[in-house]
Formats: sequence, structure tokens, C-alpha cells
Amino acid sequence: MASTDTAPVLDKDATADVGAGLDALDAVVTQRTPLLATLRQKALPPVVAVVLVLVVWQLAFSLKLTAEYKLPSPGMVWAALADLWTKGTLFSIIWTSLWRGLSGFVAAVIIGTPIGLLVAQVRPVRAAIGPILSGLQSLPSVAWVPAAVIWLGVNNSTMYAVILLGAVPSVANGLVAGIDQVPPLLLRAGRTMGATGLTRARHVLLPGALPGYLAGLKQGWAFSWRSLMAAELIAASPDLGVGLGRFLENQREFNDMSGVLLGIILILIVGVAIDLLFFSPLERRVLRNRGLLHGSR
Repeated sequence: MASTDTAPVLDKDATADVGAGLDALDAVVTQRTPLLATLRQKALPPVVAVVLVLVVWQLAFSLKLTAEYKLPSPGMVWAALADLWTKGTLFSIIWTSLWRGLSGFVAAVIIGTPIGLLVAQVRPVRAAIGPILSGLQSLPSVAWVPAAVIWLGVNNSTMYAVILLGAVPSVANGLVAGIDQVPPLLLRAGRTMGATGLTRARHVLLPGALPGYLAGLKQGWAFSWRSLMAAELIAASPDLGVGLGRFLENQREFNDMSGVLLGIILILIVGVAIDLLFFSPLERRVLRNRGLLHGSR
């Protein structure tokens, strides 16, 4: 008696179509965005926002909503900037703060990364240190300045101490959060392949935790910059030179509102520039490599 069981037979053309469809799903189509479209999408909105702020600012000045010494015009602030340029002190003031901020941030990364790895991997350490790191992260950076001045004196050591106390907890907590989100399958695969100790940290934990770690680095830079400005505002010494924070406080003492607004704007520009030039491209690269970069970014 002949068997009535029949195996399904797939048409070769249908199989090829299915395979082509799966290949299309796996393929990453990259198209170069035209320059004009890029400028329109990314450069135009902030430019329009800045122009709008300047228009409202000038309008408020023209309508004399408050006294001139409280709200100078954009032209008066521009004149203060031109005065610094003429004196040749503009870049010196910016570089003094920028160098301190960047070097302090690098030191915070070097210190905060192993702390984050230790806290994330050792439960007793997490139970003991984790709440302290969270508390330090929420503590305003300016609160450390008086203590640092008493401990270390009015010098660069005080500046870097305040930066580290503000930034290290953010870097460490960012790495801990990133490691907590690493898929367990990836951790088991690392153990199966014999990754332990520093090898596991370098090739499994850090790559897997990179999005959270990067978020911690961005926050760490923000805390570094804010901490430095707080320290420069309070601590004054000829040995420290004049950074942006000290320039801002000097203008306040001179009751020069144009200089005060200029200082605020320069602090804002430096902070935004570091994010746009370093952190944003790095974030896009990480997301692109993980297939998470959407068209809206």
C-alpha cells in the first residue's frame, strides 16, 4: 500500500524570494544626506532660535522694560566681547577654564571607571558604596568649594578636587547603570569563551554597557564644567589666573552687566561646543553601530 504522506515542496522561485527578503531586512541601507538638507535640519533650527532670542532681547532693551545697567543691549555685550579681543585676553580666559575642565574630566573618567566596574560587579561594595555615589551625585558642587579651600588652599588642587568630587560619581553611576542593562546572554557567552577579570571587563562589560556609560560620561562632563565654574566663582588668587568663572565674578564686582552676560554666554558656548564636537558624534557612532540610529537623529 502506497504511503499517503507527502512532504511539502517549496517552489524554487518562492524560496529565492524569501531569501532575498531576509537579506533585505538584514542589509543596512546608508544614504548620504545632502549638505543643504543637513544644514536645514540641524543648523537652521538653533540659528533661528538664537536670532529669536536676540530679537526679543533687543526689543526688551528698546522698550526700556528695565534699567539699562540691569539689561544692556546685545550690541553692548558685543562691545564687551570686542574689548576682550582687542586686549588679547579672550582666548586666555577661555583656555584657562577649558584646560582645567578637560583635564579634570579625564581624571574623573580614569578614577570613576574602575569604581563603577567594582560597584557593578561586587555586591557588598554596591551595598556599601552605591548609596554614597548616588548621594554625592545629587550634592551641589558649590558645597565642596569651602571645604576644598580649607583642606588644600586657594590653588589648582582645589579646582581639581571640586571637579573630581562632582564628576566621578556621575561617571561611576553611568557605568553601573550601563552594566545593569547588559543582556545576560552576552555575559554567559563571555564566561563560556573564558573571559574573566580585566579581559571580561574590556571585551564584554564595557562594550555591552557603552550606551549607559556614554550617558554617564556626558553627565560627568556637565558636572565637571559646573563644578569648575562654581570653584572659580568663589576661589580667587593671582596664582589661579583668570578663567571664565573668575571673569564673571570680576564683572559682577565691577557692576558691569554687559561683562556678566558675556561671561554667562561664553560659559554656555564652551559647554555646548564640547557636547557638539565630541559627545554627539560619539553617541551617533555608538547608536549607528548598534542599529539604533533613527532618521530623526
